[in-house]
Amino acid sequence: MVRGSRTMAVAVAGAALVALAGCGGGESDDKPKQPFAGKSADQIAADAVKATEQADSMHMKGTVQQSAGTTMTVDLSVDNSKNCDGSFQAEGASADVRNTKGTFYLRGDEKYWQQALKGQAGGDKIVPKVADKWVKAPADDATTKGLCDKKALMSSMDEDKSDRKGMKKGSTTDVDGTEAIQLTKKTSGGETLTMYVATEGKPYILRTTSKGGEKPNSSTFSDYGKPVSPEAPAPGETVDLEKLAASAQKA
Repeated sequence: MVRGSRTMAVAVAGAALVALAGCGGGESDDKPKQPFAGKSADQIAADAVKATEQADSMHMKGTVQQSAGTTMTVDLSVDNSKNCDGSFQAEGASADVRNTKGTFYLRGDEKYWQQALKGQAGGDKIVPKVADKWVKAPADDATTKGLCDKKALMSSMDEDKSDRKGMKKGSTTDVDGTEAIQLTKKTSGGETLTMYVATEGKPYILRTTSKGGEKPNSSTFSDYGKPVSPEAPAPGETVDLEKLAASAQKA
């Protein structure tokens, strides 16, 4: 599971995996129970993916190195109703995003809009009017499409299911105050993929990492089930990008 996604959403995904301290002989009643006793690493990974997919909401924060050599970071809360609230940064540009009540809002800095409007008629005139202001982003915007779709994000993260096959169980560790078991796998390409799965409650994915490959990445997942209810920007804080674009083309 989980290589760096091919969508911006996936720009946050990590990988799956790890090596576990074996239990040796049989367990006695006075010995602490091992988490996920009797389950293989692959079974734990599959359960973790399923639990994470079924969660009503989650928060994810991570980095991924893209094919062009640039690094993207995402800090986003998202739910199954496509509500989202967060930010992303890439190539020196940054933007805040909100999706609430079916409307997507984006507030990009000057660098973001310079990149987004590059080559468009009148784009240089629009940039200063939209920089650092909230705009309603087009539904088919290639940069943000799917960013607030939790199901699409999870599907993209788990697109190559072979990534979470052939893993090994490792020792337990702490991920932001929650105990997790490590699942690790080394690929033929030299990558080490690691997935950290919560040992108590539902087996949610808490962190994924990929090291040693061409696209190293790390993502942390938290706040499962917490409501995602961003407020829509006030009317005075928003601008109409389509009207500005139409005006710029006429000028």
